[in-house]
Amino acid sequence: MVLPAVFLLVTSCSEQTKEEKRSQEKTVAPKTECLVPTTPVKNQGNSSLCWIYAMLATIESEHLMMGDSVNLSPHFVARSLLEEEAERVYLSKGKEHIRLRGMAQDLIGMIQRHGLTHFDSFRSEANYNVVKRKAEMLVRQYVGRSNGLHDMKKALGTLLDDQVHPELRFVFMLGAEYTPLEFAHSVCMDDEYVALTSFSHHEYGRPFVLDVPDNHGRHSFMNLPLDSLMGHIDDALQRGHPVCWEGDSSEPLFSFAQGIAKMETDSVRVTQQMRQQMFERLQTTDDHCMEMIGMARTPQGKRYYICKNSWGTENPFGGLMYLSENYVRAKTMAVWMSQRAYYGDDY
Repeated sequence: MVLPAVFLLVTSCSEQTKEEKRSQEKTVAPKTECLVPTTPVKNQGNSSLCWIYAMLATIESEHLMMGDSVNLSPHFVARSLLEEEAERVYLSKGKEHIRLRGMAQDLIGMIQRHGLTHFDSFRSEANYNVVKRKAEMLVRQYVGRSNGLHDMKKALGTLLDDQVHPELRFVFMLGAEYTPLEFAHSVCMDDEYVALTSFSHHEYGRPFVLDVPDNHGRHSFMNLPLDSLMGHIDDALQRGHPVCWEGDSSEPLFSFAQGIAKMETDSVRVTQQMRQQMFERLQTTDDHCMEMIGMARTPQGKRYYICKNSWGTENPFGGLMYLSENYVRAKTMAVWMSQRAYYGDDY
């Protein structure tokens, strides 16, 4: 992957004067230290399905580094999610709403229950916010009619066939035929990834349930000191393993247009205490998920983490993001990495 040569530091969204353009500084891009192989950058559109895209990208890269090429369909998982959520809303007698938000751990559970397929065999241009509204209307109609769950699911299947993609029953790869479940189990087992976080209001070295709104499944995360967490991230990337990153993209200096995310006080090293204060004061939100694929360093020695985003390719780095080390220290909610990345390649 060829990375652009410079960062353009844009100071305003408005048109710049000639004088401002002449005075605008150009900074040499951080030099790549390590880079994990990836599939092409995808685009989640205006959906809230980043957790699906990021975890699938992580699984893809983990296979690529082992010499096994896979490119997986987020739309197959999105359809399965809509089916699960519609059933949950129906059984609540229409009192609940379909949820499209989630965490990377939910992706692993989804494919263990429903399966998976290739990207090229299950593409879609669906607007999932529109599909969600249509599915909710359908569910509430069937709740009112008391037709039964079976009839609702049949009608929902017709809707999703039309709005997302027709149901797929078989997956073909290298001359072999799989069911979607068999294929999913061949690319990721339910215990293949380790979930990590770092917060001082729980004991280190033990797992705890992370209380954030998107953790519907009440998943547990191993709690590590911040420096230990960062060490595991660095070690995984340096040995060629991807890391799935979940955290905060709402900071003022998180800019997809520029391809950069950094803290306003990036010169001050973020400590465990500073990170904890931001979390407890509700200044850190859990709103985005990306695949970490590498590390880079500026001529001044500042480290950046390279992330594969899922917002398309329209930024200076073809859809990639550079997160400063301080940003990762402060704004990481959780990460996932393979058992081999965490324990060592001989695991």
